[in-house]
Amino acid sequence: MKLATKFIHAGAHPDPATGAIMTPIFQTSTYVQEAPAKHKGYEYARSQNPTRTALEEALAIIENGNHGLSFSSGVAATDAVIKLLEPGNEVICANDMYGGTYRLFTKVFEKFGIKFRFVNTADLEEVRSAINENTKLVWLETPTNPLMNITDIAAIAVITKEKGLLLAVDNTFASPYLQNPLDLGADIVMHSVTKYLGGHSDVIQGALVMKDAALREKLYFIQKSCGAVPGPMDCFLVLRGIKTLGVRMKQHCINGRIVAEFLRQHPKVGKVYWPGFEDHPGHAIAKKQMRDFGGMISFELKDESVEKAKQVLSSTKYFSLAESLGGVESLINHPASMTHASIPREERIKNGLSDSLIRLSVGIEDADDLVEDLRQAIG
Repeated sequence: MKLATKFIHAGAHPDPATGAIMTPIFQTSTYVQEAPAKHKGYEYARSQNPTRTALEEALAIIENGNHGLSFSSGVAATDAVIKLLEPGNEVICANDMYGGTYRLFTKVFEKFGIKFRFVNTADLEEVRSAINENTKLVWLETPTNPLMNITDIAAIAVITKEKGLLLAVDNTFASPYLQNPLDLGADIVMHSVTKYLGGHSDVIQGALVMKDAALREKLYFIQKSCGAVPGPMDCFLVLRGIKTLGVRMKQHCINGRIVAEFLRQHPKVGKVYWPGFEDHPGHAIAKKQMRDFGGMISFELKDESVEKAKQVLSSTKYFSLAESLGGVESLINHPASMTHASIPREERIKNGLSDSLIRLSVGIEDADDLVEDLRQAIG
């Protein structure tokens, strides 16, 4: 099945009662049982909901997995993965990553005795050298947020399998349209479904997808026991969003390329971070493991002052100044004070995230309008 067909039909089954082509919103907290412990597969809505079941099936299909689990947010999905671990365990993760993930790791889980080693995951030897007898998990973002660094998932998977470690990949920036980490050897794929899968900036949700049934049971136990589950209306919205993922991502990629090339040619723009450029250090790997290069771009001005960056951030008309990404509308973001403010400044600077960095989520508007908007904002 080709991608466009997969996105439209994944998890879609006409309602047997009415023939409705869209999955109904089962707005219920509980289910009537015929007799004690005799039911139709649904007992209590924290554990199961038919709308959520349809979504989780769709998530598994579009990521080429066998099992999907949906959560109340991307952070909740990440939280569930770390709850597989025990005090004394260690996690290797990228030194360039989403600030909310960094905050969860360092401010919540470190106090429970789990250690996180932040390394350049694009350097295979650096990853290998960070592994010790306490390491249980490698957590990747690729492309990373916000510097668009690329990690070779297949190469890391060779290392994790050799060492008996779990490999989890945050696939939010790429989406299943561009990249399928399970096919490259990952054990778990995480999505902030809020972003490209939802696609319309109207839902908060997260997801995990895996192939292994035993791993699914462990994560389902955490999902059910800890209760960070999405409501049926949110699941319905994501099911609807997935149906247009193919056409939306195609346009995100087209617009992303146009905007990236415009920025690189602008006399007032310094470095542009986008893996589609042939001289990007991760371009060859991105080309190998991704189908295209997406609509996420970060850049710096030649005038590296924070004041000039803030002037640009406050001057756009079609790029809305807001956190998040992956919606149909274009967004502009200042990582240092917004999405990555939870990372200490010295850590950000050490890893290349400057105070003047600007991040774009290029939407699906007319590309000419987006370029003109940036042109007038940069001046």
